[in-house]
Parts: sequence; structure tokens; C-alpha cells
Amino acid sequence: MEETQGHYYPSSMPESTLSSDNGGRSNFVGQVNRGLGVPGLKKRGHGTRSWIKIDQDGNSQTLTLDKGTIMRNCALPSRDLRLLDPMFIYPSTILGREKAIVVNLEQIRCIITADEAILMNSLDGSVGQYRAELCNRLQKEKTDDLPFEFRALELALELTCTSLDAQVKELEMEIYPVLDELALSISTINLERVRRFKGHLLALTQRVQKVRDEIEHLMDDDGDMAEMCLTEKKMRSDGYPLNDYLQTISSGSGRVISRSAPASPERSTSGLQMLQRAFSSIGNSSKHGSSVGSSDNGERIEPLEMLLEAYFIVIDNTLNTLFSLKEYIDDTEDFINIKLGNIQNRLIQFEVLLTAATLVAAVFTVVAGVFGMNFKAAVFDYPFGFHWVLIITGIACASLYIAFLYYFRYKNVLPS
Repeated sequence: MEETQGHYYPSSMPESTLSSDNGGRSNFVGQVNRGLGVPGLKKRGHGTRSWIKIDQDGNSQTLTLDKGTIMRNCALPSRDLRLLDPMFIYPSTILGREKAIVVNLEQIRCIITADEAILMNSLDGSVGQYRAELCNRLQKEKTDDLPFEFRALELALELTCTSLDAQVKELEMEIYPVLDELALSISTINLERVRRFKGHLLALTQRVQKVRDEIEHLMDDDGDMAEMCLTEKKMRSDGYPLNDYLQTISSGSGRVISRSAPASPERSTSGLQMLQRAFSSIGNSSKHGSSVGSSDNGERIEPLEMLLEAYFIVIDNTLNTLFSLKEYIDDTEDFINIKLGNIQNRLIQFEVLLTAATLVAAVFTVVAGVFGMNFKAAVFDYPFGFHWVLIITGIACASLYIAFLYYFRYKNVLPS
């Protein structure tokens, strides 16, 4: 993993400067590393932000740190710090590095090491809650079996899952009455409210899905979980000195090598042989380190795996609630489409009846128009002849309309 340290070396300066005393040299090196007072060097301390530092004892303090300081102390590349930059919007991410865990979960953005948690200071309530809760737990629960980095990560996951679950429940309480009202009365106002809620639901689903996928990715990769065991890696790196190691080896064989006692040639030879054997044993152990390490990974990552599994169940339940809510919205939309289709069918039926009535009225109008012409006919010689024509025409038109109705019902165009 490539790391950007960003050091400036004083060896490129003139010799007169380097030949100064130790105090002046240290002050000068400090100035060079900060990029102050030396023309031509880029200032590395730009972009300072306010951070909250929480140690293992639950003590917290607010500091102003720059990116270079964090990168050097936590051995992080600059691209990992960009995930924590509030000026950019990145999805939820949990990264395990050599000396730190980079956590970007909603509003909680922090760097967790084996000894401390560096939390980005913000006015958001989640940051203050994380700070207060972590300090409280560290001060009261000092005998917890989990290492510090797991406890800090657990609190970040807990607050994130709790916040997302609360938002889902709030959305659920708001959207169900609107959907029920829309099912009863289809109006433009209700449709607009459902459209806004649906957009909020999709955005919340993406956020919950990303957190779930990140936890699932960590659970599926034992190597990433092993990278997050910072306390164990730190204890392993803080090994015994070589002399103490050799003394331990010799004491196990019943002989103690004293560094102050004079040594005879035979003893010196045996000591040299023991040194060679010690180095050979170290080399053999390094050859088989990968196989032994792979077998020990299961025991090492078991607490972290159980922790991630617990919160995976919580976030998966939240995601299922969102899916159920989306299905309820889809069912309501299908019901509305069916209801609108039924109304449209009724309008079509009414249009059919109106068209048939218009046809019958047109027939009656044609007959009346024909007899309204100026021509001589025998029917006009009778006083009530025209009345009988109107009566017979009306009866014929009514019969025709009734015939149309029976035909439409026979063809299932109209309900019976």
C-alpha cells in the first residue's frame, strides 16, 4: 500500500546550515517540515480542520490538525482523508489500514487507531452524541473484552444504524396515511405528496443499502477484518529485544547467558551456535508464517465478525422495512391504476350509450325534417295524420335504442 508521507529532507540545504548545533538543527528541521520561512517550498499544513481526539481512558479534547500531521501519525494516504472531507459527498465506507481504521458512516467521520479515535468536529448532533457516548463507555466500562478500536467502531455502527432506522420509522409513519388517503381520493395534491415521499424513500434506500453492502463486504473478506485488528498488530510489533529473546531461549534449555560474566572459548562457540539456531528458528517460523497466520485468522477476527454480524442483521432489517414500504407504494399505485382504468371503462360505456342515443335521435330528426318540407301528401288530409307519424317514429326509435342495449350486453360491452 503506497503511503504519502510528505517529508522534507534538510540534506538538500547548504552545509553551513547543517553544521549548526543540535538545538538549532532541530528547530530548523521543524521549520522545514512545516514549510515556513523557506522560499520555493510548498506549504504542507494547509487545510487545517477541527478534530476531536478521544483516548482509551475516555478523555476528549478538541484539536486543530492538518492533513500532513494526520497522514504521518496514522500512516494514511491522502485519498483516505478525502473520504472524510465534508466538502465532498462520499458513500459510507469502512477501510482497514496498517495503523488505523477510516470510518465514514453518514455524519460520523473518524479515524480509529489502537490508542485513540480522531473524530472530525461538526455541528451535527451525531458527532456530539458519538463523543459523549464513547467517553461515557470508556470511563465506565474499563473491563470490556473488546479492544479499543472495536468499541469505537461498534459505537459508530450503532449510531448509524439507529439513525437510519429512526429515519425509516419516521418516513413510514408519514407515508402510510398519505397512501391510504390517496387510495380513497385521487387528487393532484395527494399525488404530489406521494411523489415527494417516494423520492425520499429511494434516497434513503440507497444510503441504507450502501451501509449494508459495506458491512457485508467486510464480513466476506477475512483479510480486511484482520487488518482492522490494530491492538493485536501493535502488541505483535512491540516485541522483545534480541538479547532478551536469546536469554529466554537459553533459560528454556537450562542455561542462562550472562552478558557481564567472562566467556571461555567453548562457551563462546556454544553461544554462537545458539545464536545461529535462534536465527534459523526465526527464519523457519517466517517461512511458515503465512500458513499459521491463515489458521489463526479465524480466532483473531471472531469478535469483529460477531460484531459486524449483529449490526448487519439490524441494517438488513431496516432495508427490508424500506423494501416493504416500497412494495406498499407499488401496490397503491397498482390499485390507483386499476381504479383509474375502471373509471375510464365507465366513461367508455357512457360514451357508447350516448352515441346510441344520438343515432336514435338523428333518425327521429330525419323523419321530422322530411315531413317539414313543402310538399303535398295524403297523410296531411287527415287532421291527426302527422301526430300518428310522430308517435310511430318515436316508438320505432325507442325500439331501436333498446335493441342496441341488448346487443351491447350480449357482446359484454355493457355490464349486465
